[in-house]
Amino acid sequence: MSEMLANSNQSESCPLKKVAVFCGASLGFNEAYRLDAIALGEFFAEKGISMVYGGGKIGMMGAIADAMLRLNGEVIGVIPHLLRHEEVAHADISEMHVSKTMSERKVTISKMVDGYIALAGGFGTLDEIFEALTLGQLAIENKPVGILNTNGFFDALLNQLDVMVKEGFLRAENRKMLIVSNSIPDLIDKMNAYQAPKVSKLVDTVGS
Repeated sequence: MSEMLANSNQSESCPLKKVAVFCGASLGFNEAYRLDAIALGEFFAEKGISMVYGGGKIGMMGAIADAMLRLNGEVIGVIPHLLRHEEVAHADISEMHVSKTMSERKVTISKMVDGYIALAGGFGTLDEIFEALTLGQLAIENKPVGILNTNGFFDALLNQLDVMVKEGFLRAENRKMLIVSNSIPDLIDKMNAYQAPKVSKLVDTVGS
């Protein structure tokens, strides 16, 4: 994350024109995940929102990219060199950027986008979305961070965040930075209206 500290802050509110999407390289066992990925891709294309993502053609990544491309949406991939091979990289997207490392990919994506959205995924998805939240907590960026909570996929994670607040490891103000909805239009509306916290602190002292 240290490489990302060089990123300049944007204005406190920013209508979404280009969004980073983090999601799984698998489709999961429930068809609802794939259908929501397609729906988000179609929404982006219809609203003229460009997507920046991991550059893959498989799983949830492939589903959303293909949905956008069918409607002539702009899809920009950023893929690490180690993953750029025929079985993974999407050959038909609008642009493909190849990074040397995973951390370099994060920096490249961060510089391109107005906000971040996570769909169902695994370790990589959580890594990306929590790094975006940490940048907001540190006031390095003021970009909205959203979760599309298909099928209650993130419910347990959201409960854990509430535990962090209850136990004094996460400030309530920072917990509110994460925007959550199971409705695509509602999520985008909330992200467009996002106002970054005026003061963002890492920790709370006992009794403060």
